[in-house]
Amino acid sequence: MPASPSTARAINDRLALRLLQEEGPLTAGRLKQLTGLSRPTVADLVERLTASGLIEVAGESGEQRRGPNAKLYGIVADRAHLAALDVRTEGVAVVVSDLLGRVLAEASVPIGDDTGTGPAVEQAVTLVERVVKEAGADRLHTVGIGTPGLIDPASGELRDSSGLPAWHRRLVAALQERLPMARFSVENETNLAALAEQRDGAARDRDTFVLLWLGMGIGAALVLDGALRRGASGGAGEIGFLPVPGTTGLPSATGCDGGFHSLAAAGAIAALAAEHGVTATAAAHEPYAAVLVRTAVTRVAGAADGVRREAPAEGGPVASHARPDPAADRFLDVLADRVALGAAAVISVLDPGCVVLAGEIGRAGGDTLARRVQARLTRLSPLPTEVRSSALGGGAVLRGALLTARDRAQDDLFAPRRAR
Repeated sequence: MPASPSTARAINDRLALRLLQEEGPLTAGRLKQLTGLSRPTVADLVERLTASGLIEVAGESGEQRRGPNAKLYGIVADRAHLAALDVRTEGVAVVVSDLLGRVLAEASVPIGDDTGTGPAVEQAVTLVERVVKEAGADRLHTVGIGTPGLIDPASGELRDSSGLPAWHRRLVAALQERLPMARFSVENETNLAALAEQRDGAARDRDTFVLLWLGMGIGAALVLDGALRRGASGGAGEIGFLPVPGTTGLPSATGCDGGFHSLAAAGAIAALAAEHGVTATAAAHEPYAAVLVRTAVTRVAGAADGVRREAPAEGGPVASHARPDPAADRFLDVLADRVALGAAAVISVLDPGCVVLAGEIGRAGGDTLARRVQARLTRLSPLPTEVRSSALGGGAVLRGALLTARDRAQDDLFAPRRAR
């Protein structure tokens, strides 16, 4: 059954808007080429979208042609403003952008463990309001929020968790009260990091992959056939509870001690470094375990490069010979063994073909840790799997939250009811 005229117009409009979002300003002629639509149909949709305030003339093509240059049409970027939040146990980061995702303002605020629930919520909400004002946004259309913990797939709300500060659950309600016109989207931080890596990062060429989050906690995000899989209760990827060899017990329904968390989370990695005599100077706003891993990688990478990473004595020339660090090398080997255990279990069930190491510790390990984990997976599993390090660094969660907010805003603004 052929589509009705109104449905056909809606489909054509959404196609043109997506192209303008992905490609930037285009001429009507270029839209005709990319969409395959007729010239009269393209002229009609350009007129309709311009009248609705979704697109505008953004310049001229500058093409060599007879007569006047063709007009370039682009999306009206300030038609909607978006916000993204990365909510951590130790603070909040906020970014505000236009409809095209261009960042207009951003900031963060630390929130100490001893801060009460009310003051913590007020700090976070005040930060959002300040960044919105700095961005010059009249109001927010959509707010994307990334947070640790499980998100109920039915309600979209953060589920109760004893491991999270109480202000996390209160924050969304407070934001909704202060920003009543905005739409809100809450997603697990690991899932958002995976969406960002798929769109802009290490998994751009992958429809199926697993992102392994290594940080204060352990988690995984599953992208299968291009879609993020959350599971029946929102708990897909909770591999901190995965029973693995090498622990002193088994995890339970109320705690992941004894599971993969006990081998590869920040606390376990810091203890492992101490066992191998690897030390480092603590850094602000970063888990000590991540600093230890980065220090070990630097020492090992320096030896592999044939460069001695230390200052010359008494102003002499920098030494160019390598000085291997056996302790750092052994530490990274054992860490790779541990990470590979959890990854191998996931691979045996899902066969994703690619694992991305993310989180503070995954980023600190970088390509050095990724190569070691891949070598071990080659021995542990018959399923070919490429291991990659995160390409987006510490901004992956915020980037994922912003992409989610932008997609939802565009779905609303580009909805068929606007194409009449």
